Amino acid sequence: MNLKINSHHLEVTPAMRTHLEAGLAKVRKHFDHVLDASAFLIIDNTKEKDLRQTAEITIHLKGKEIFAQAHNADLYHAMDAVVDKLERQVVKHKEKIQDHHHDKHFE
Repeated sequence: MNLKINSHHLEVTPAMRTHLEAGLAKVRKHFDHVLDASAFLIIDNTKEKDLRQTAEITIHLKGKEIFAQAHNADLYHAMDAVVDKLERQVVKHKEKIQDHHHDKHFE
């Protein structure tokens, strides 16, 4: 899986990249058909101090894109929160795909 990281008002460190890659590895455990992912890390000075760090991730799956965004005072917490949101969305998507053929009940 290719991971592309963009940033606004900050420099992406190798530790940030490693943290995101570890989080996305958790997502890949649930669903292996992830083609690529793009992350956008933002520090916005105009917002409230509590929510000025933003992490956005878009995952490209076969036939679908999944997007999540999280705000926090700490960028690492924002990255963890956005990965958790993506995990829930990917599990839901996987369940929809798997249950698609099993919705007919024979009596």
